[in-house]
Amino acid sequence: MTATPPPDPDDAESPGVPGFRSWGGVYLFVFACFVAMVIALTFFARHYG
Repeated sequence: MTATPPPDPDDAESPGVPGFRSWGGVYLFVFACFVAMVIALTFFARHYG
């Protein structure tokens, strides 16, 4: 019977999403996209409204 090595602490924090090393990066990306969408919607509402 072989013992499995303990899990790597960095691996537990990895979100498993290509291009992101931590959940903080994922949250920052999602927040930045949200802010960009709000700005875009505000611009288009004023420009075409």
